[in-house]
Amino acid sequence: MWADTEADTDFLNYSEVAELISDLVKNPNLLPLSVGVFGGWGIGKSTTLNLVESELGKSSDDFLVVRFDAWLYQDFDDARAALMSVIADALITASPPTLKEKARGLLKRVNKLRVLGLMAEGGAALLGMPTFGATARAIEGAGALASGKGTEEDKQAAVDATKEVKEKLSGTLNSASPDEPPQEITAFREDFGAILKELDKTLVVFIDNLDRCLPEKSIQTLEAIRLFLFLPSTAFIIAADEDMVRHAVAQHFNNPGERHVTDYLDKLIQMPIYVPRVGVLEVRAYLFLLYASDVIDEEGLELLRSALIRELQNSWADGDRLSISDILKLIGKEGDDELRAQLEAAERMTPMLAMSMQVSGNPRTIKRLLNVVRMRTSIAKKREMPLDEAVIAKLALLERCTDAAATAALHREIYTANDGKPLFLSQAEAAETGEAILAVCPESLQRHPAVVTDWMRLDPKLAGIDLRPAAYLARESVPLEIGSSALSPTAKSAFETLIETATLSSGAAKEAINSVEAVEQVALMDALIDEMRRHSEWRKVRADFRGAVLLARANIDTGQQLKRFISKLPNVPSWMNAMIKNDDWYKGE
Repeated sequence: MWADTEADTDFLNYSEVAELISDLVKNPNLLPLSVGVFGGWGIGKSTTLNLVESELGKSSDDFLVVRFDAWLYQDFDDARAALMSVIADALITASPPTLKEKARGLLKRVNKLRVLGLMAEGGAALLGMPTFGATARAIEGAGALASGKGTEEDKQAAVDATKEVKEKLSGTLNSASPDEPPQEITAFREDFGAILKELDKTLVVFIDNLDRCLPEKSIQTLEAIRLFLFLPSTAFIIAADEDMVRHAVAQHFNNPGERHVTDYLDKLIQMPIYVPRVGVLEVRAYLFLLYASDVIDEEGLELLRSALIRELQNSWADGDRLSISDILKLIGKEGDDELRAQLEAAERMTPMLAMSMQVSGNPRTIKRLLNVVRMRTSIAKKREMPLDEAVIAKLALLERCTDAAATAALHREIYTANDGKPLFLSQAEAAETGEAILAVCPESLQRHPAVVTDWMRLDPKLAGIDLRPAAYLARESVPLEIGSSALSPTAKSAFETLIETATLSSGAAKEAINSVEAVEQVALMDALIDEMRRHSEWRKVRADFRGAVLLARANIDTGQQLKRFISKLPNVPSWMNAMIKNDDWYKGE
């Protein structure tokens, strides 16, 4: 298993981007500087920030790095004040004794600005009760009181708001001079600049997870940079999904034109840098490093990482690629057949992980997929299932690279096939062309032609393998169909009809029951009962229960099955009793 967190080690050749950003920050002629590290979710923005911090630490101690997780402060009443407080605290910690008092004064000014900002946004007072900084419910309650329509609940909300604000303002109104907001902003900037000058360091602020915040909080954070903090000897590295930031700007400014959104971002972000998209070679290296990290020590992993990163950096020259044998020899694992098999499976999966629209080489998505495979493999070993990890990985790959309908179609074929060996798989794996492969696949799989044709050609081949254990392991993604797995195709079709029975007079349901041989109707009722056991909600009439009632009326044995099921329910709802109270199968002994 691999931790689903940002990494401190470069597995994807992101160091080149980190070095570029570091060089920009180190150039005093470019300060103050704002850099946007743009990329989608899970692509590696946070990892890039870690690598930048490492690069800055290599050359000197001339940099004071501050990390600000915008999402962590999402519920702070003012994102601007949150960012400024985090920076002020960092300056207090970094300041020598002679400068600490001045740095503490900066934090006091933040508190004062926070109060003034709240007053500007929330209004001064209503009915003698301040509403700034209180919850939306408190503001609504005070408004209701003012209009003469307030309730006791509104009154209490307003009283609570007053108490909350008094607590927040305690010790802050007198913590700085009573200047008006413009003068306070100027004073803050002057104090901030003076402290940075005396520290003789470049302040580098990493702002992460901005794209996870609500639009208002995202804009507040960006505005804090522009209004309060953009001073000489400062650099701001902002990691975000550019599209999400554009959305926040558009929402905050009530859908301005695209040009205005672009102009706004251009003023805030001087240097936009995009995390490179991960391609086939990067995915291959990433998979190899993940699998190897499980079985080799840090020294061996660094040896392999350096070799693979060099290979990526020289890929433009079409040089020789490290083979799996080369890699195993490099790390002293030539005789490790299990690792070799894992690397071979990884190499086969690489093109699909890199090119599939559902994955697109996203490192976090890939890591989550591999963790799913590892968890399912662990369960398979505990249950002594005759199932190879490569088979588990292949099914999980299709699940990840297609959609729920395609995965459900495959599992349906597994459950209805003899011994869990779908006929279409052997036909598709034997086909010579993509068209021939798709022609024998269920319709839901045909909607993913590129993925399915590549997937069918991947090793291991699945024809002749009982895939029911693999389907069982995927039950967190696809509902398990144990009750219907042993049914014939005719009974399976009847099952699908009965769980959707609209009325007790349904002709389709009765026809479906009649199509099933009496000897198999008991198994069909078992399947219906298994379906109903998965639900705890019985307040409303259920379609599957209607189907079960019709089946109980058709066969005395199935009636006894349903009666036993009902007897074990904690409570028989009134609608159920009304539906079956006169049925012979239910009244009889």
